[in-house]
Amino acid sequence: MKHARKTSKRTRIVIGGTVAGAVALGTFAVVTANAGSSATTAPGVEAAGKNLARSTHLTIEAATKAAQATLDAAEKENQRVSVAVVDRNGNTVVTLRGDGAGPQSYESAVKKAYTAVSWNAPTSELVKRLQNAPTLKDIPGTLFLGGGAPVQAGGAPIAGIGVAGAPSGDLDEKFARAGVAALGR
Repeated sequence: MKHARKTSKRTRIVIGGTVAGAVALGTFAVVTANAGSSATTAPGVEAAGKNLARSTHLTIEAATKAAQATLDAAEKENQRVSVAVVDRNGNTVVTLRGDGAGPQSYESAVKKAYTAVSWNAPTSELVKRLQNAPTLKDIPGTLFLGGGAPVQAGGAPIAGIGVAGAPSGDLDEKFARAGVAALGR
């Protein structure tokens, strides 16, 4: 049996560096190839014009400001609530759970915010629609109780604020509207 020739530490470092460089270069080439070529897109062609849509959304700072104004309004009336702000697509942007808010209030606030932005209407208005369309309440993620208010820009919904935990939906919605109002300041 022949013994393998011992390599110096310097040689092992050079070989190791060369292998690492080749792997990195190979990875870069694969990533570049995947990012730059596609069977459905010609090189250098970008979507444009009527193929694009622009969307307005709240910044994280604005969503936080609205949520805090909502929570402050509830605390002034000694109400323990949770607040949720969702974007136009119903994704949660900010949630605040007030001290002493019930465990159910967090999820309810998110669902109310989602419902308000989905229909661009306060959830108290949407409750009335259930009389003519009772199956609306079966849509996943929605909650048809007072306490949700849409945030609009140019009449279009861009976010929703939901509040849960006060003794009535009217109070929850009053606080949600305080959050919407804070965005106009």
